[in-house]
Formats: sequence, C-alpha cells, structure tokens
Amino acid sequence: MTESMTQAEPRRAGTRGGVTGPRPAASHRDIDTRERRISIATDPDPDPVAESDPVAESGTDTESDPVTESGTVTESDPDTDTGTDTDTGDTGSGTDTGTDSRPGRSTGDEAAVILESARASVDPQLRAAVDSLPGAMRRIARYHFGWEHADGTPATGNAGKAIRPALVLTAAAALGGPAAHAAAVRAAVAVELVHNFTLLHDDVMDRDTTRRHRPTAWTVFGDADAILAGDALQALALRLLAEDPHPASAPAAARLAACVVELCEGQHVDTALERRAPAEVALDEVLGMAEAKTGALLGCACALGGLYAGAAAEDVEALDAFGREAGLAFQLIDDVIGIWGDPSRTGKPAGADLAARKKSLPVVAALASGTPAAAELAELYRAPYDGEDLEPIVLAVERGGGRDWAQVQAADHMARAMQELARAIPDPEAAGGLLALAEFVTRRTA
Repeated sequence: MTESMTQAEPRRAGTRGGVTGPRPAASHRDIDTRERRISIATDPDPDPVAESDPVAESGTDTESDPVTESGTVTESDPDTDTGTDTDTGDTGSGTDTGTDSRPGRSTGDEAAVILESARASVDPQLRAAVDSLPGAMRRIARYHFGWEHADGTPATGNAGKAIRPALVLTAAAALGGPAAHAAAVRAAVAVELVHNFTLLHDDVMDRDTTRRHRPTAWTVFGDADAILAGDALQALALRLLAEDPHPASAPAAARLAACVVELCEGQHVDTALERRAPAEVALDEVLGMAEAKTGALLGCACALGGLYAGAAAEDVEALDAFGREAGLAFQLIDDVIGIWGDPSRTGKPAGADLAARKKSLPVVAALASGTPAAAELAELYRAPYDGEDLEPIVLAVERGGGRDWAQVQAADHMARAMQELARAIPDPEAAGGLLALAEFVTRRTA
C-alpha cells in the first residue's frame, strides 16, 4: 500500500501532489480558498472577526466553544502522531466555522455532541480491551489513557477527544443508519487502540516528555516498557477485528493493518528528515510524510465506517480520501500551533519541534521560499539546539512565509476534503456529522 514517501506521489483523486494542483470546486459549503484562511488564535494579536474560517458558512459565533467545556474533549490531537499532542478545542477566540442547517446550532456544538457520544460508545469496550492485557502492560496502558496515576491509583485524566472513533461511527451512521453505527463500535475501538499505539511509540522516538498535560509513559516506565505497551495495543486492535463476526471485519482488519504499515513508513521518513540538511528536504516529501503519519489513519477511520455500513467500494475510497485531506489540513494547523501555540494551553514546551530541528511544514515552506529569511533559517537550523533562544528561528519561519503558507494550504486541503465528502455522501444533511468533525479538527487553536 505504501510506496516510499520520498516520492510524494498522489495516492488518490483530490491530493494532486499536495502543493500546486488545481483546486476542486467546493461542495457542501461555498469555500473560496484563494481568499480565506484557517482562523486560529495563535496570532500574537488575534482579531476574532478579522479572519473567517475557510469553511465558514455564515456569521461569527462569539460564544466560547463548548468543546473546551466538556471533560471528554479537552485534548488537542497532534496526537496526530507528531508528538505535539495538545488536546484542547477551540476556545472561541477565533471565528466559528459557521452553523449547520438547524437554526441556533453551530458546527462546534454538533462536533462536541458527536465526540461525547463517540467517547461514551467506545469507552466500555476500550477499557475492557485494555483490562484484558497482562498486568504490566495493562498498568502502562491505563496510565497512558489517563485512567490511572503512575502508582496505579485511579485518575480522571482525559484519554483524548476520540476524533478517530467518532469518524468511524459517524461515517457508518451516515451511510448505514443506527444499525451500522452500533455494529461499528468494535472497529472504532480498534482504530483508537492503533492511534494510541502510535502515540506511545512516537513519544519514545521523539523524546517528548509531556502528553495530555502529564509525563509521557516512557518517562515514567522506561523506553522498553512503553514500546511494548504500544505493541500490545496494536495487537489488541487486530484481535478485536479478528473476533468480530461482522462481514466487514476481515476487510476492515486488512485495511487497518495496511494503514499501520503506512504509518510506520511515514514515521521512518519523519525521523530520516531530521538527519538531513535543511536544503535537502523538499516540500512535497514532507507533505507525503504528513499524509502517511496523520491523514492515513483519519482516512482509514472513515473508510472503516463505510465498510461497516456496507457502502460501495467507490464510496469507501472517497471516504478515505476525505479523511486524508482533512488530516493534512489538521497537520498543517498542528504544525502552526507547534511553533506559535501557547504552552499554557497546549501542555507542551514552547518551540519543542524547533528545538528538535523538526522539518515541519511551515519550516520547510519557509526554507523553500527563496527569501533572505530562508537563508537565515537554514543557517540557524544547521546548528544543533543547545538551549539557545528560539525566537530568531520563529521569526525567520514567519518572515519566510511559512505560517501564511500553512494556513492557506490548510484551507485548500479542507476544500478538497469537502469535495471527496460530497462524492461519498451527496446528501448534505447526511454528511453533516462528518463535516462538523472535519471543521472541528481544522479550526482548533491549541
């Protein structure tokens, strides 16, 4: 399934190489990606009405986002396997993404309801699966999910927003109704287990010390045990699908396994890029890496929902493409937050990716800009981090256009996601839940 990410070839209709392909026509919403940008509250002086979200339909919701007031969705997910898991939703300091077709209800409201419902649906089976692990693995996994403290006593930390299981369940319901939603719960749990397997491993490889506002598992239990716990979660995911009598379980298991291979390839490329000189890294290959690490699992989640709904093969592929495009938009915004986000809200040290000399998307875009700032940034990035002030690097990325490019690209990929969603689910009302989730993950501020 996964050719080398260094080629950055488009995987399906809609990606068009990621950088310069023609923009598709917008579908469920009128999206002008040439003029609009993702509005995020990481601006030094954010204006809540000056910028509108590229997927905004009408109006500006100035009330605080209910997502941040719910105990189930307080973590922002770069959690996207980049080690920048910062689990909070939009707090209302940016513009809302609009309203759905029901009067008085914003897409933020709808996303919050969907995420809470998904968490409630998957948690019993997720906990049961984790509790089936041997004692040592169970303890690490329960700590990672926020259910226990390091000493094994109960905790009330959050286990993430459940975006990926929500995509499984919402896609299944959109194409197959309540029966498909109920049938897909086990698949949703499997996707959540795979996602957390990647987080445990990524934290070790990236040496990240904080996730979801607490020490990462490897810092508490050691590298080896954190890696083994991640392996156990992946095995649990495949066992859940292998034991599922639903006729979609076999193709779902095969698809999820192929996705894990793609995730591993993306992580390999990510770590390899760290060892290469700034001038040797192309923007297309970083976009390919981001698709493999972030877009692949979001696409797989949507596709599994389609499989459990009995959808036609072309609709399953369109759902996969929708998730991938939304995932790329997600990653672009996540990389912006990783540089300009507020540590008090993200739960991560400021500039951690810059200190690690990560070739994130805004950084590589700035390096490729051909500006004086690009040369300055390349020189700064050549030297290993020794505790120096990161502000010169932050300013060089911004002057090189990295921040603006990432925001425009995020809007562009959201437009492509909407086109793929319309192809899979032409009825806007039926597609509303998936649209709300896509807007939620691309308008967060931390």
